[in-house]
Amino acid sequence: MQNDLLHRYIFEQHDVRGELVQVSDAFAQVIKDRDYPDAVKKLLGELFVTTSLLTATLKFQGHINVQIQGDGPVKFAAINGDHEQNLRGVARMQGEVKGDGLLALMGKGHMIITITPVKGERYQGIVPLEHDSLAKCVEQYFAQSEQLKTRMWFATDISPGQERAAGLFLQVLPVNQDKATADFSHLETLSDTVTEDELLNLDAHTVLTRLYHEDNPKLFEPQPVQFKCTCSREKTIDALVNVGKDELLADVQANGEIVINCHYCLSEYRFNEEQIKAIFN
Repeated sequence: MQNDLLHRYIFEQHDVRGELVQVSDAFAQVIKDRDYPDAVKKLLGELFVTTSLLTATLKFQGHINVQIQGDGPVKFAAINGDHEQNLRGVARMQGEVKGDGLLALMGKGHMIITITPVKGERYQGIVPLEHDSLAKCVEQYFAQSEQLKTRMWFATDISPGQERAAGLFLQVLPVNQDKATADFSHLETLSDTVTEDELLNLDAHTVLTRLYHEDNPKLFEPQPVQFKCTCSREKTIDALVNVGKDELLADVQANGEIVINCHYCLSEYRFNEEQIKAIFN
């Protein structure tokens, strides 16, 4: 089975569309060398496939950021993605993680989805965290922002060396409302039978054939999904320029050098006194 792929599909006789994403290496890179508790790793897996699935709904070139933030043990968790399915993510904690539900992790908070087209205006949608599952919160987002019936199913495996995550997405098409609603209800009932084992361990064609064997799902060419960080030494230098030469040199004198770490990929960028001066020259 080939992982790290996003599959889009439609039905010839139903006004509903779907997506199925299965990732392993890409998700493993997000939690690699991190000391996240298991519950946080699982949350990042669900957030990763959520962002991939939402990115696939974009009809333009651009970026998307899906962030959840709250006053619980997890301060925030975020995954960034673009229309080419390049994703990265991070989580930050501010207390001891004891529970494993969304509300136990995040406390009182919000989910913020920010869509930034390469051409066009930026859009941001915010929904409160009122459900104990990320899937329900995303479904609420679609009901609120686009008035489209949507369902999502997640599965994650955080076993060392076997890190995997998968997500199934079903959404009504904005056409004949009565027919689309009936179509969606039928396919939703079938989709509810999917198991985590099937989502994680079977290829997309097999999963969809098992779920909808009488409904003729049509699969499109899959799109690769990968972990990709956009940090660079050049971008780090741009950020340092905004700090100012005098303050940077004072830091160098106090600490010997300036060290900048990327929160997403843990890359490290070091600058000594001569390099700082060269930036401003």
